[in-house]
Amino acid sequence: MIQGRPLPAYPLATWRLIVDREADGPTNMAIDEAILTSVIDGSCPPTLRFYGWSPPCVTLGRSQSLADADLAICQAAGVDVVRRPSGGQAILHTDELTYSVALCQTDPRAEGGVLESYRRLSDGLLAGLHRLGIEAIQAVRKKQLLAEPTPVCFEVPSDYEITAGGRKLVGSAQWRSRGGVLQHGTLPLHGDLTRIVDYLIFADDERTIRKRSLRNRALTLEEALGRALPFDEVAAALADGLAEALNLHLEPGELTAQEYARAAELRRTRYADDAWTARA
Repeated sequence: MIQGRPLPAYPLATWRLIVDREADGPTNMAIDEAILTSVIDGSCPPTLRFYGWSPPCVTLGRSQSLADADLAICQAAGVDVVRRPSGGQAILHTDELTYSVALCQTDPRAEGGVLESYRRLSDGLLAGLHRLGIEAIQAVRKKQLLAEPTPVCFEVPSDYEITAGGRKLVGSAQWRSRGGVLQHGTLPLHGDLTRIVDYLIFADDERTIRKRSLRNRALTLEEALGRALPFDEVAAALADGLAEALNLHLEPGELTAQEYARAAELRRTRYADDAWTARA
C-alpha cells in the first residue's frame, strides 16, 4: 500500500543489480546509456544501478542551455559540467546516492506515458525510503510554484517525484529511446543543497534569493531522518523497496565487457565531448 492505494500486481521479473562506486560525470552518463543499449538489444536484463560521483559534477538536462552554468567557476572549483541524456534542470551531484533503471517500454512497469512510469518507479523508491523510517510521499500535480522558471532541479518537484515534509527529497528524470526507458535520479545524502547556486549564472541579489528558496523547498536524507546514513545502507533499502513494490528478484551483477567498451566509446564521443555539452 502506497499513499492509501494498493500496489499494482506485476509478474515476477529478474533484474540485474549493480552497485557501483564513484566515477566522474561523463563516465556515469556513458555507463547508464551503455546499460540501456544492452537492455534494448536483449543482451542484458533490466538493470537497477546505484552509484556516486567524483569529482562533483553539475549535470544539465538534455535541452537545458549551457549558458545556465558558470563554466569558469566550475572549472576553478574542480566541478565537472556534463549534459544528461534525460531532461530536467541542473543538479549538483555530490554527497549523494544516484540510482538508474533501464528497462524496455513493453515492461508493465514502464507501460504508458512518462508520468505513469514515474509513478510506478516512485512506488519502489518510496517503499525503500519508508524502510529507512522516512515519511516520504509522491508529489502531486500542482501549479508552478515559482513566478519564473528555475534552472535548478531541486527547487520545484515534478509530478510523482518524492518529497518529505513538503520539501523535495528525490529528483528524477527519464529518457525514452529505441523502445527503451532510462530513468535516473538523485537522493542527496547530506551536505548543503544550495551549493549548486554557486555554479550557475545568477546576479548576486538573485543568488541569495535562489539559495533561500532552495533551502525552503528541498532537503537531504540526513535532514529528513535526523541522522546520516552510509551509501550502502541506503542502496540496500532502496533495492529492497523497489523489489517489493515492483515484484522483482534482484540478481547482483556487473557490467559486461561489451558494456565497458560501449561506455568508453560513449564517454569519448559524447559525454566528454564539448560539442555534446554545448548542444542545446
